[in-house]
Amino acid sequence: MFTGIVEIIGTVKEYITVDDSASGGNGVSLTIQNAADILGDCHLGDSIAINGTCLTVTEFDNDTFKVGISQETLKKTCLGSLEKGDKVNLERAISGDVRYGGHLVQGHVDTIAQIVSRENESNSIIFTFKLRDTEFIDYIVNKGFICIDGTSLTIVDVDYSAKTFKIMMVAYTQSKVIMPSKKIGDWVNIEVDLTGKLIAKQVQVALENQLKAKDSLLLSYIDKSIERILDEKLKK
Repeated sequence: MFTGIVEIIGTVKEYITVDDSASGGNGVSLTIQNAADILGDCHLGDSIAINGTCLTVTEFDNDTFKVGISQETLKKTCLGSLEKGDKVNLERAISGDVRYGGHLVQGHVDTIAQIVSRENESNSIIFTFKLRDTEFIDYIVNKGFICIDGTSLTIVDVDYSAKTFKIMMVAYTQSKVIMPSKKIGDWVNIEVDLTGKLIAKQVQVALENQLKAKDSLLLSYIDKSIERILDEKLKK
C-alpha cells in the first residue's frame, strides 16, 4: 500500500523490452537512477511505486534499482512509453508508522487518462483529464480522491457526459512531482479511489442477492411500481 505522497523524482536509466539478465527474467525491465534517498532500507522483493504503479525490486545498488514489468501492467499503464532520461514519481510502500498525508493507494493502476487542458490560476495549475476507459468515471466524484501518476490529488470538477475531470495543483506540489512538466496530449496513470470500488461492489452483490431471493423486497417494489405506472397509463 501507498499514500500517494511522492517521496522523490527519479530518472529512467534503462528500459529493456527483453532483459535476459538474471534479474530480468527475459521480460521487460525498467531501471531507475537518482533514487538513493529511498534505497537506504531497500531489499530485494520490496515494492516501489513508479508513477503510481506498484512494482517489485529485482536488483538495486546505492543509487539505482530495477523492476520487472508484466504485459498486463503495460496494457493498463503508461510505463511502456518511458524512455531514457524521463522523470518519474517514486514512493516506497508504507510502513506501520507512516502518516496518511494523501489517501490509501494500492498502486494498482485502473486506466490511463489524457491531459486535454491546463490553465494557470494564481500560483496553481488546473489540469483537465479525459479517461481512456470511460467506465471509471463512475468512481470519480467532486472533492473525492484520485491518484494520478502516483500523486494523491483532490477532484475539483467532474463532467460525466464528457468523461472528464479536473484537479488543481498548488505550487508546493508542483515542485515535488512530474505533472507540471507534462503538456496537453500527454497520458497519465489513473487509480480511482478504492472506497468507491468497494461500495459499488457491495451494492452490486446486494442487488443480485435481492433479485435471486424468492421473497425479495426489491422485486416486490419493482412489481408494484410497474403496476402503478400501468394503471396511470391506462387511466389516460
